[in-house]
Amino acid sequence: MRVTISGPPGSGKTTVAEIVSNRLSYELITGGKIFREKARELNMSLAELGSAAEKDEKYDKMLDDYLLEVMKSRDNLVVESRLSGWLCHINRINAFKVFVDAKEEVRLERIRNSIHTREAETGDNILFQMRERQESEWERYKKYYGIDYRDTSIYDLVVDASYEGAERVAEVIIDGLNLRKRTI
Repeated sequence: MRVTISGPPGSGKTTVAEIVSNRLSYELITGGKIFREKARELNMSLAELGSAAEKDEKYDKMLDDYLLEVMKSRDNLVVESRLSGWLCHINRINAFKVFVDAKEEVRLERIRNSIHTREAETGDNILFQMRERQESEWERYKKYYGIDYRDTSIYDLVVDASYEGAERVAEVIIDGLNLRKRTI
């Protein structure tokens, strides 16, 4: 079974994906890590790569094509990426699609608390950077794929992680996955 975990910056999706992957003994693929590696390869910051992606879809397509190849060819996999659920939906790849969300103020606090691991959000204006990045990505998804990222109707499970820890959110996801497996 493939599990996709999507959500906005700071929602906790990466932490949750790591827990789900460990508990299920599934391979973990993280879109953010792939995007960061691509930025390093190109000698760009994440913001610069994001700007380049706004002008030329080849940057997003590289990441998305890689994720598609992985999701089509492997099973027992957790894929954390903002678009992984949509990519499975559009390409009819069987997956348990999860959207993890949290209130903006909670996401902002999480980003501030993990600033040492985040190259894109630095300095005093993290809220502005978070919103700018989010809007840039949403515009690209609409332009390149016709996706309204705010539409969560394609997901099998939508979890508000504002007031729950990552362990509890992972439990909810695994419970949902187990329920789906019983109904197939």
